[in-house]
Amino acid sequence: MAVDAGKLHREAIVIDAVCPMLREKKYTGWYAEGGVTIAAPTVGAMEGIDVTMRAVAGWKAFIARNSGNAGKVMQVSSVAEMRQAKKEGRLGLLFHFQGTDPMEDDLDMVHAYKALGVGIMQLCYNVRNRVGDGADERQDTGLSYFGVEMVKKMNEARVIVDTAHTGIKTSFDALEISERPVICSHGNPRKVKESYRNLPDDLIKAIAQQGGVIGMVGFPAFVADSPKPTLDQFIDHIAYTADLVGIDHVGLGIDYYQGQYLVMPDDEAQRLYDGLIGSGKWRPGTYPPPPHRYPEGIETPRTLPKLTQRMLERGFSASDTKKVLGENWMRVYEQVWGV
Repeated sequence: MAVDAGKLHREAIVIDAVCPMLREKKYTGWYAEGGVTIAAPTVGAMEGIDVTMRAVAGWKAFIARNSGNAGKVMQVSSVAEMRQAKKEGRLGLLFHFQGTDPMEDDLDMVHAYKALGVGIMQLCYNVRNRVGDGADERQDTGLSYFGVEMVKKMNEARVIVDTAHTGIKTSFDALEISERPVICSHGNPRKVKESYRNLPDDLIKAIAQQGGVIGMVGFPAFVADSPKPTLDQFIDHIAYTADLVGIDHVGLGIDYYQGQYLVMPDDEAQRLYDGLIGSGKWRPGTYPPPPHRYPEGIETPRTLPKLTQRMLERGFSASDTKKVLGENWMRVYEQVWGV
């Protein structure tokens, strides 16, 4: 009997593990419309303590205003709260860092941010920092001594180590040091689409062997050679990774962002892009200029049920589809955070 895709999507816990689009809080409604249970806004990246704490405070205030009896969002920092969000039909918000600059040189800030609900921290964002080298650096020399202590502190605080945007050697060093599962919140296999931002097979295997999950990313340059990738090309990354390491290690980290096509006008997107290139956070060889069109059919989070439908049509079972949509992330969250 054919699986009802709409029913499966409504019943599933759907997690998008990285959501920089939510730097604009008004887009929480788009995630809810697309049936997302848990979205992970980027609340810190390459800024220091002062800027990051103000961003976290802003999110706390937003959630407080919108989480009453009739509210539609809630902060989540445990698996139990995620299940509560699903039961109550709310959008759960999981705080995520894209980089460790918010610690500055104070490792105790890991515990402080964890207390505020930051459960996942990405080690680097493309460039070199105190911890190690980013994915788009000229060299990749691995974790610094400070980075080694950072990973240990994250383990101690039960914060998940995220290797997205991080150099390959730096990522392998983190896997060697970490005593808990390590993830890549958003990164596709290089064998499907060559890019410095995508992962070689040996790193995907190492993350999986340690119990981690790799989130599939929808940024067009990481999906296909075409500037207008198809939904099937996105699912090709899911299928390849599942064949390589097993379905239990594949999730979603689609990485919708505010400068993408259908969200920001082209002229504004170009100015944002020019700023990212000028700052060195992005390199033109890795990040082509806009418009950045996400895979056809799931151009924004509002239409994510189409992903579920197409995965079923491609032959993924209902149980495997639910794993990719969110259950695999839930397993890692529980392993690192506890129940």
